[in-house]
Amino acid sequence: MEKSIFTSAQENLQELLRQIRLGAGLRQSDLAEKLGQPQSFVSKYESGERRLDLLEVRQICHAVGISLGEFVDRLEKSRP
Repeated sequence: MEKSIFTSAQENLQELLRQIRLGAGLRQSDLAEKLGQPQSFVSKYESGERRLDLLEVRQICHAVGISLGEFVDRLEKSRP
């Protein structure tokens, strides 16, 4: 039996990543530029096509102006 990476927790994470970007008033291309990445980098992690490591999440948080701790708190509060 094949396991799907599209769990409700993963979808929750993707939605939170999208929310923090939008909350900062950034388009995917704006955030990608701040990260020194192509726009497809942001698109892929927001759609679940790509997973992020902790250092990448920290970099994203810094780029949108929130702390990693705040991000984790919001993620924990939105748990399914």
